Amino acid sequence: MQKLKYFYLTIGLVLADQIIKLLVHSNMVIGARGEIRVFGNWFKLHYILNEGMAFGLNFGSDYGKLSLTLFRLVASIFIGILLSKMVDKGYHKGLLWSIAAIFAGALGNVIDSTFYGVLLDNAPYDAITPWFHGQVIDMFYLDLWEGYVADWIPLWGGRRVSLLPIFNLADVAIFMGVLVILVFQRPFFAKKAI
Repeated sequence: MQKLKYFYLTIGLVLADQIIKLLVHSNMVIGARGEIRVFGNWFKLHYILNEGMAFGLNFGSDYGKLSLTLFRLVASIFIGILLSKMVDKGYHKGLLWSIAAIFAGALGNVIDSTFYGVLLDNAPYDAITPWFHGQVIDMFYLDLWEGYVADWIPLWGGRRVSLLPIFNLADVAIFMGVLVILVFQRPFFAKKAI
């Protein structure tokens, strides 16, 4: 019973993430034409499909997306098992809540990558199969800066880029979980008094 509360957070975040993604998919136009300003010019809903990972990076081969999806799937299983074992060993509750959030974020993006290519028909046209080739739906856009990057900068040089990537609730769950662990690592990993 003690484990369930952490997994309830995971399930709740995954459901919220999937509901938001499906609402965006059903009600918004992809790209700048469908953009909705929420708070001025700096926070917008901007529907995009991300076939890779953070910042739109991908492996670039025919089997790159398949490898990424399988890695995400294995990592999600590992995180779930780790969370269960950490609960059994009595780790700090803050750490357990953070791991539960990271688990939710990982599962949310695994669902997109695994199933959306078939269920939403959003796999790239050249994918070897729609299974495990679904594109992740992103929609939250903090438009703090956008501009041209000098040619000499690796990866992004010579292109127009945004300071921050467009992201989704799963990404927020992962980011916040990792951030909380980093900020509170001392109490989270303090040795118990004997």
